[in-house]
Amino acid sequence: MQFNLQCDELWIGKAHIPRIAKLHGLSKLTSYNLSMKDGKRTRITKDDLVDHDWEFHFTEEAPDYWRNLDPFWTGEGPLMRRYFHADGTLTADEGDKVWGGHESCYSVITSFFGDGRIRENYVRVNRWPPMSITRKPDWSWELINRIYVYTSIADAEKEAGTGPLFYAF
Repeated sequence: MQFNLQCDELWIGKAHIPRIAKLHGLSKLTSYNLSMKDGKRTRITKDDLVDHDWEFHFTEEAPDYWRNLDPFWTGEGPLMRRYFHADGTLTADEGDKVWGGHESCYSVITSFFGDGRIRENYVRVNRWPPMSITRKPDWSWELINRIYVYTSIADAEKEAGTGPLFYAF
């Protein structure tokens, strides 16, 4: 019963609850420990990208043309959203002024040192500059390069959790 309460307290205010911690049959102690490990994980996976909807906006370094179409900068309307799909494609909402209906694909690049430590982990969309990955204290993700930012949208209410079904270092 003690870890039931501790899991609930741990998950309060978190943007995402790890899928691995929501598996049926796990003890609450195991769920708690897996949640703590996953919350510290900085290696993003395809599952993480696909499981979340993402807010998108341009950085201050982006050209004026793009910033003038971006609700983040103009203050007009909701922020733009992006959706990563399991087949490697990326889409936007209908009517997105920036998107323009072009095809996009993404890749997750991870390389390791010989001892198993991660050398680099980044996401790339088409031929745009790679995006570095940050894990926030609320367990949300941020992907950023000098031109734009993707931020995962909170979805802690998803019953099955999100992210990989295994511990991804």
